[in-house]
Amino acid sequence: MSLCSSYRRISTHFIPLPPSIFKPLNPKPPSSFPISPKPHLSKSFTVRSTPTTKPSSPDPNLHHSNNQNLIFEQLPQNLQQIIKLFQSVQDPKAKYEQLLFYGKNLKPLEPQFKTDENKVKGCVSQVWLRAYFDDLDKKVVIFEADSDALITKGLAALLVQGLSGCSVEEIVKISPEFIVLLGLQQSLSPSRNNGFLNMFQLMQKKALMLFVEAEKGSVSRTENVESPKADSDSGSRTSDFELSNSSSTVDVSSSDGLVLGSRGQRIREILNKELQPVELELEDVSYQHAGHAGVKGSNGETHFNLKVVSKEFEGKSMVKRHRLVYSLLADELQSGLHALSIEAKTPAEVGR
Repeated sequence: MSLCSSYRRISTHFIPLPPSIFKPLNPKPPSSFPISPKPHLSKSFTVRSTPTTKPSSPDPNLHHSNNQNLIFEQLPQNLQQIIKLFQSVQDPKAKYEQLLFYGKNLKPLEPQFKTDENKVKGCVSQVWLRAYFDDLDKKVVIFEADSDALITKGLAALLVQGLSGCSVEEIVKISPEFIVLLGLQQSLSPSRNNGFLNMFQLMQKKALMLFVEAEKGSVSRTENVESPKADSDSGSRTSDFELSNSSSTVDVSSSDGLVLGSRGQRIREILNKELQPVELELEDVSYQHAGHAGVKGSNGETHFNLKVVSKEFEGKSMVKRHRLVYSLLADELQSGLHALSIEAKTPAEVGR
């Protein structure tokens, strides 16, 4: 018998079993272990698979935001309040109107102060800035400004309100990047933005010049009361230094290995002569400000970073150390040096 015929014979003679055999068993659980019925689900659920993603890289905007917060915290209080005001206004047109309001309320500058020395270079409109100390102690700087265009007058008024009442040290330490925090780029043309930066830089320079002139006056008064012996000692010290320095080679390179220009060489020579530094590093960073309008005669050498270690700083506060350096470089500041970032230490402070 074949396998197929055997299968047909078995399937045709299959006797069905009684239904009771298939009755499911339902034993009752012990009373000590009650089984609760399964809850009835009235809603349907959809299961979706979540695609796996690689860990995201750090957001570069986070570092930018932290940097802006640091810049903001270092600003004078008046300038912080102005920045908060402009940041609270989202509409560029409303920011523009706020500038016009500032311009309308700016006190006009007296005609005798509208001189070429007080004129901001690189502005589309004519802008004049004046700076002076408001007390005999020479601690607080007051600014005045004027312009022949209302919007430019508003920009000048913003700076006058934000910087007046600050010390020279506070003004010099302000980073130009605060301008970005105002959010005025969309409200102003590129030429206006550049002119705004030029105004700020001139205000910093004028504050420095006030400080230098005040230091010159104090130095001259001190020299008048010094004894002849002190003068002779000072002269002999300078002569000894010049003699010892004449046999050495003068390094005219910056800290990054680049050759310094004429201004950089003069700065290095002055500081070497007057401070007799243990260490002196001078870096020309004018290229970082290449888009800014220069001062006539500056030859592009406008911004420097200075690190100097000298015994001449012993017993002097940080402010007095900076004053000493500024007074030594007064001529350079008058002839086009815009900004000087100073790190001044004594030999004992190196490595701290």
